[in-house]
Amino acid sequence: MPTSLKICKKAQLTGHKASIFALAQDQQSESFLSGGGDGWIVRWNINTPELGKLIATVEAQIFHLHYIPALEMIVAGNMNGGLHWIDINTPAKSINISHHKKGVFGILSAEEKVYTIGGGGVLTSWDALQKRSEESLKLSNQSLRCIDYSTIRNEIAIGSSDNSIYLIDATSFKVKYHLEQAHENSVFSVRYSPSQQYLFSGGRDAHLKVWALDKYPNLVADIPAHWYTINSIVFHPEKKRIATASRDKTIKIWNAETLELLKVLEMQRDGGHLNSVNCLFWHPHQQTLISASDDRSIILWQDT
Repeated sequence: MPTSLKICKKAQLTGHKASIFALAQDQQSESFLSGGGDGWIVRWNINTPELGKLIATVEAQIFHLHYIPALEMIVAGNMNGGLHWIDINTPAKSINISHHKKGVFGILSAEEKVYTIGGGGVLTSWDALQKRSEESLKLSNQSLRCIDYSTIRNEIAIGSSDNSIYLIDATSFKVKYHLEQAHENSVFSVRYSPSQQYLFSGGRDAHLKVWALDKYPNLVADIPAHWYTINSIVFHPEKKRIATASRDKTIKIWNAETLELLKVLEMQRDGGHLNSVNCLFWHPHQQTLISASDDRSIILWQDT
């Protein structure tokens, strides 16, 4: 049974006109960004959450958002494979580059590069300053669904709809390890632990798995964590906790070391989401857990 960890709903934000698929850090330390099926990118302030501000719109559903602090730029990936490079200070300089096929499902930046993945099974590196693609690596004939980066290992982890996890050397841009059948179905979330000694993964099989990365990646934990797809995994910015979000409409909080279930956030008891919880972001400001859903709302959660 879950422990008595107390987390309450601080606010529920409405305004998007369609499902919300993306959350990201913003240039202001107390704010964050959201993007969804309405093509809107909205800025929210945790201190005054009722005052959302529309800062950009695109003509297709937004599947992923990423903010690059050094360039004060947002990169948004849409359902058609387009990448929108949005200059926050000079929106007129924003451009859209059609690149991936069947949607952009993941974006991250490391050093001076941006990495993107899409429905065509391709990983691409970009020169962030020039907004120019540099190299593409075909990994699968199916969609690449999630991506994370380890600074210590200089490594990119990618989860795929072919049930695999790929670990890529960020310098050579070559596959270091291919974990076939990592899950029984599509891998929807991968996340390096803060120590970067472990990789956490979640999939359509509703299992949460942990891989030790000492030498060859070794499965050390496998938990049937949810009823349906695990869409997102995030780590608490300070405490040894992780949160998982699922299509089963719940958010679960776990001890990151023991994997003890600490809390389940659901609709009836906690005022949670009515539909699939698509993404999470654990914001460092007031250590706020942010969730976004198919119910077109965003919820801010905090420890009590």
